[in-house]
Amino acid sequence: MSLLDARRWHGRIFTGSWQVSAGGDAAVVEPATGTELGRIGMAGAEDVTASVAQAATAQREWAATPFPVRAAVLRRAADAVQRHTDELRDWIVRETGGIPGKAYFELDHAAQNCYEAATLPSRPLGELLPSAAPRWSMVRRVPAGVVGVITPFNGPLALAMRSVAPALALGNTVVLKPDPRSAVSGGVALAALFAEAGLPPGVLHVLPGGADIGAAVVTDPHVRVISFTGSTAAGRAVAGLAGRHLKRAHLELGGNSALIVLDDADLDQAISAAAFGSFFYQGQICMTTGRHLVHQAVYPEYVARLAAKADRLPVGNPATEQVALGPLIDAGQRDRVHQLVTSSVAAGARLVTGGTYRDLFYRPTVLADAGPSIPAYEQEVFGPVAVVTPFATVDDAVKLASDSEYGLVLGILTADVARGLALAERIPTGIAHINDQTVNDEAHAPFGGVSASGTGSRFGGVAANIEAFTETRWITARGDIAPYPF
Repeated sequence: MSLLDARRWHGRIFTGSWQVSAGGDAAVVEPATGTELGRIGMAGAEDVTASVAQAATAQREWAATPFPVRAAVLRRAADAVQRHTDELRDWIVRETGGIPGKAYFELDHAAQNCYEAATLPSRPLGELLPSAAPRWSMVRRVPAGVVGVITPFNGPLALAMRSVAPALALGNTVVLKPDPRSAVSGGVALAALFAEAGLPPGVLHVLPGGADIGAAVVTDPHVRVISFTGSTAAGRAVAGLAGRHLKRAHLELGGNSALIVLDDADLDQAISAAAFGSFFYQGQICMTTGRHLVHQAVYPEYVARLAAKADRLPVGNPATEQVALGPLIDAGQRDRVHQLVTSSVAAGARLVTGGTYRDLFYRPTVLADAGPSIPAYEQEVFGPVAVVTPFATVDDAVKLASDSEYGLVLGILTADVARGLALAERIPTGIAHINDQTVNDEAHAPFGGVSASGTGSRFGGVAANIEAFTETRWITARGDIAPYPF
């Protein structure tokens, strides 16, 4: 039986073994064709309660497992990702509508996250403090306990693994709620990979479901930390629930990232980078280049060349054709993208190319002469839409880039790297890239945004992961019982 054989998971959830779910099942649909690929189990509220209780019990033994054993499980999980690359790639392509290149990016990122996580158990998890009293005074990092991980459809394997792997490595147990639209790539796959890697039963649970199941995970008293990736609107709801229940919530949310193109940028290179930033995976990435802020001296040529590039990009079924863009995830997402395009044109933006679709296949679109008050300029589109705006001075670019509720990624294209670095210092984002577009991620680098894009870097990097998935304890020890005047 293959890693993701549907006979294993059909109509089931994972609680250390595959169990019939209380919430029924749902179709796993290939967006490019509408074909049903299987039926995934949908968790019910009672499944959440049972899984979290089991995870809380299993966590004590898992945390006490010698650190080399935990590290070895993570390394074996990474090896399993690489061993099953072809099968995992095919599922990511068919279930999410991404091209094979997108699938390979996810697979590499997932494996690297496991390898990076495998280094965490042997890291120093504390420090010695000075004390005015005659005692040892120590800070120790201890596992948080049960971690709830809630992930979206768009990067299911990578976005789940970047939370699940470090949480497990640091001695926590995990209850994962993947988006039902990509629950095989983002849920079943993790259950199967970690089972193959030798993770003990009860340490990882996979419970696909809707917003009600996410709320049940957040509010269960055994869950101490929430790691959430998704839209800003959903993130606000998660944060509100977590706050009311006095829990930490690490949020990586939406974006409307700006790419600033200065007048000295090489346009041959700039257009290629810009098209990738806006059109890779049909723009369904939080890091997508939403706003192209282009110096007025090169603006007309930039718009014309970006539109020409968009016109040449093939759109189709990535499982059967050599294409640059596949389908959007579902009709609801397509209709939202199209509404933003048409309302932007009605508000004064110029449609240079695109703005049309067939089924779920949306043509890469360029909107020029856009700016504040244009819907596609102000909002996260989450579709293959490049919104282009001219600026006259660097101060204008700073104002345009900064005037957004989001603060995830910034890209700057220029022949003068020092000029780019100085410009980046003036614009508040969690991430900045000089001479690159906005879609970048590496497993060992801290990742996160500010403002409506999230609660900072709580993903990737040693410090971010340890901060995210452990609690801090102060411990003191004396040779004798301390004397007191009572």
